[in-house]
Amino acid sequence: MRIIDFFDRGAELYPHNIAFIDGDERLTYTQAADATHRIAAALHAHGYAKGAKIGVYAPNSNIAFLSLLGLMRAEGVWIPINPRNSIAVNADLLRRFDGELLLYHSMFEAEVRQILAVAPNIKAAVCIDATSERNPSLASWLEGSAIRHEVGPQDEHEVMAIFPTGGTTGESKGVLMTHRSIATLFANFFAHFHYYDGTCHLVVAPMTHSAGILGCMHFARGGTNVIARKVEPGAILSDIQTYKVTHLFLPPTVLYMMLAHPDVKKYDYSSLQHFLIAAAPSSLEKVKEAIGVFGPVMSECFGQAECPAAITMKAPWDYLGPNGEIDEARLQSVGRPAVFNTVAILDDEGCELPRGEMGEICVKGALVTPGYYKQPEATAEIRSFGWHHTGDIGVMDGDGFITMMDRKRDMSISGGFNVYPNEIEQVIAAHPRVQECAVIGVPDEKWGEAVKAVVLLKPGAPVDAEELIHLVKGQLGGVKAPKSIDFVADLPRSPAGKVMKKEIRKAYWVNVKRGIN
Repeated sequence: MRIIDFFDRGAELYPHNIAFIDGDERLTYTQAADATHRIAAALHAHGYAKGAKIGVYAPNSNIAFLSLLGLMRAEGVWIPINPRNSIAVNADLLRRFDGELLLYHSMFEAEVRQILAVAPNIKAAVCIDATSERNPSLASWLEGSAIRHEVGPQDEHEVMAIFPTGGTTGESKGVLMTHRSIATLFANFFAHFHYYDGTCHLVVAPMTHSAGILGCMHFARGGTNVIARKVEPGAILSDIQTYKVTHLFLPPTVLYMMLAHPDVKKYDYSSLQHFLIAAAPSSLEKVKEAIGVFGPVMSECFGQAECPAAITMKAPWDYLGPNGEIDEARLQSVGRPAVFNTVAILDDEGCELPRGEMGEICVKGALVTPGYYKQPEATAEIRSFGWHHTGDIGVMDGDGFITMMDRKRDMSISGGFNVYPNEIEQVIAAHPRVQECAVIGVPDEKWGEAVKAVVLLKPGAPVDAEELIHLVKGQLGGVKAPKSIDFVADLPRSPAGKVMKKEIRKAYWVNVKRGIN
């Protein structure tokens, strides 16, 4: 099954259900299907046949979803272009991934002009929501084209998208996403979570990342995708109540901002079934706080572009006992291996480690993508010993639950001891006046690297650095306690909302001969 097949299933069985809500615009499945047929027919009429690489450059919106589904019906290859990226990054992605057509929103007219000047491989750009002085509008582009376009036969191994990697440690690579990988992602979610008739998914995170794909999982049962009008904590809280949202995905950093919002206990969250947290390790104390606020709905998945979104999964019933009590060890974990994957903890020689021992989280199965676009060496590097290597360090317990220790590259060596930032971040983030923190290694003549915490406090909530250092020392010992703490007004984030430790480190490693990534 392809995403367009799931959508067509919804249009067939639930034609009058609302598929998309964007402000005052509501589209039924029938209306949305008609639009996707016309877009697909126009793509083929203008020479963009099966396999054409097409970028969509737009904010979360109904028209962005329709454009995405239209190119999928045309059997094009989607290049997600994140509006939060710099112009230079987006131009580079379109150039290196051999983009041929750019469908864009009018708010990016100036940016598109700059991109076209440096990406000559783009044959045309079409403004999807308005008229443009330089490029055709979608409305004019559709004129004269057929009103129907039938999608061809399924081939699960065909590439449906080229997804950029996070790029936090260097130039983004292009992950070849197949229908097989996406269908396996869907199957894992359907097996582990609730996806029934009448679901309502709030699209907050960028559609170019997990939020777009996760929204597509609601199609087959006629669910609704609501475009968040404001990516702002108070607006999200209000939208959950207004639209009776059942499913929501956010990175931990946005959850923390919602919990710190003064109106967080003002709204009704009883409609929620799954509040999914992913994209970065979560603070145990913050997730426990979230359960108290939003109810026993907090869910988690662990994945990456190379194995999208569903390596391991954790539903509320995985960490709640029969009396509703929380099993903290399971809550802190990223869940068990999803049912359609094989997951193991391996050492550096590719040998599987016994339960309870720390090593790299590795995965096999249909979820795993074929590799990177035009980068066979990089593909081979992450596929040694017949496994996909995630670069994440974890421990699997006797029941199969995996606790994430840290990114392999984020480990610091202080005084000869391996220090994993995540466990220190868990302790600091548990402090009631801390909103978020990042722990890094900084150069130190005595220790080689010294542990430093960079801390974002809740509004109007001062705390002394020595108090936080003493807190960590009491729970983890002196070796892991930060030698210093810096308080900041904000933390640098990637377009997907992840805290970028590489950017934080840069300031501390300037003019140091020994560099660190």
